[in-house]
Amino acid sequence: MLTRIDHIGIACHDLDATVEFYRATYGFEVFHTEVNEEQGVREAMLKINETSDGGASYLQLLEPTREDSAVGKWLAKNGEGVHHIAFGTADVDGDAADIREKGVRVLYDEPRRGSMGSRITFLHPKDCHGVLTELVTSAPVESPEH
Repeated sequence: MLTRIDHIGIACHDLDATVEFYRATYGFEVFHTEVNEEQGVREAMLKINETSDGGASYLQLLEPTREDSAVGKWLAKNGEGVHHIAFGTADVDGDAADIREKGVRVLYDEPRRGSMGSRITFLHPKDCHGVLTELVTSAPVESPEH
């Protein structure tokens, strides 16, 4: 069962400048940064709030590390902006299977590693009214890592 909006993914050309905009404009601070070589992105997670299920909601800022990455291709085609929405779930495998049975294309056969050690998969945007949708099972968060 989907329990929350885990994060909104925002593609950007310059991660540092985009982080500074969100810090200066809204007061959001970086909770976590990492480079995900498999996905070809450098990212920053900005925590917005805690949630009732023990998780949190974030903005995920994504800068491609290579032009041929999914975010790099998307950014070249669409420019900066909202890339995807991610819903939190305690069981990404089970929810992905349930959603697949309803006729929605799930992009990964098995969930992959996402931000902060999470397990993720994506749903095809053409089956979700034009919205790239991610399902996320968060890893337990002990402390912020920078």
